[in-house]
Amino acid sequence: MKIELNKSGLLRNLLHFFLPDVCVVCERELLEGETGVCLNCLYKLPKTNNFKERDNRAEILMEGRIPFERIAGYCVYSKGGILQPLIHNLKYYHRKEIGLLLGRMFGEDLAGSEFIKPVDLIVPVPLHPKKKKSRGYNQAEIIALGISESTSVPLSTDNLVRVVHNPTQTKQTKTERWENVKGIFDVVDEHIYEQKHILLVDDVITTGSTIEACGVALQKCSNIKISIATIGEVF
Repeated sequence: MKIELNKSGLLRNLLHFFLPDVCVVCERELLEGETGVCLNCLYKLPKTNNFKERDNRAEILMEGRIPFERIAGYCVYSKGGILQPLIHNLKYYHRKEIGLLLGRMFGEDLAGSEFIKPVDLIVPVPLHPKKKKSRGYNQAEIIALGISESTSVPLSTDNLVRVVHNPTQTKQTKTERWENVKGIFDVVDEHIYEQKHILLVDDVITTGSTIEACGVALQKCSNIKISIATIGEVF
């Protein structure tokens, strides 16, 4: 009797035996169907559900800085918390599947809600082409793709662009962060976003300086409405 082997499947099983996939949070070996993070850690994510709440903390943070409709953060982002290693692995260890998973989960919560219903387009905060080339992808775009898949709202990835390549903001003060991002974004074709309600997506909102800079650039578009969604929200 002739037995045919699936070589790719065999190789995958061998790799899993010698180098099993583990959860990036708790380091437990992942079960079949788990991706990057185990279901137990996903269950423990500190979700805010603030897309249901007007005048939430993120909206108060951005009040008066740019015109916006609504703002929502999927989870609380804190040092040593569950979300931190997920975002870290997404940004610095090429774990795109984590960003896609978080985006899909956030999108599932948003689907059908009053928050997402008026949105026409989902727009990720862009990376400069040099940064995107070195990283291999834009983490905000991966998250936005996940939200788009779950909500069926179209994705727009090449009209809001980053035109200045500047230093990382990780260790900067609030004032330094704003100076670092001021004037670094632009809109290629203003007509695409005219009369549209867009959902601007980023990984984490800290001081709101990056979001503010994007919002300033987007104000060039006539009668645009902006809502904002991030996976993490720093408290």
